[in-house]
Amino acid sequence: MSRVGKKPIELPDGVEVGLSGVVVRVKGPRGELERALHPDMAVEVRDGAVIVSRPSDSKPHRSLHGLTRTLVANMIEGVSKGYVRELEIEGVEYRAEMKGRTLVLALGFSHPVQYEPAAGVEIETPELKKIVIRGIDKHKVGQVASEIRRLRPPEPFRGKGIRYAGEQVRRKAGKSAVGTSF
Repeated sequence: MSRVGKKPIELPDGVEVGLSGVVVRVKGPRGELERALHPDMAVEVRDGAVIVSRPSDSKPHRSLHGLTRTLVANMIEGVSKGYVRELEIEGVEYRAEMKGRTLVLALGFSHPVQYEPAAGVEIETPELKKIVIRGIDKHKVGQVASEIRRLRPPEPFRGKGIRYAGEQVRRKAGKSAVGTSF
């Protein structure tokens, strides 16, 4: 048995799980998510917990077992608690602000960069150098954070750019002209 897949997923208060064929619907206080799972995996709700089982011990079924359980667990956590990703902006004159639903970034380019987030994802800028991304779908929150970071990833010489909160950027030494001869 998969160590991840065999663990039952406890349902928090206020969260309902509905099954119809291969589609799982999870409804909670923060919203509702729906996902189609692999048809070989069996998902059932029993005694206030969600249990995922597999038909055989073949390699593909073992892989799908843990994946399916994790996907359902992420949906349950998303509708009950939600997901948050924080980004930090490093660099002089680099800043972020919200204008309506659009994130406007000044990243040292000749023009401001505008980013429109995906549906179901909220972006806040509590400070000029901080971006907070919230949502109930873990994949969408991570995808939006990755797309914003990709606009100006941290560079290794000065560390300027957009980084995840707490991310360590490996710094490189600059050029040294001492002792060189032509």
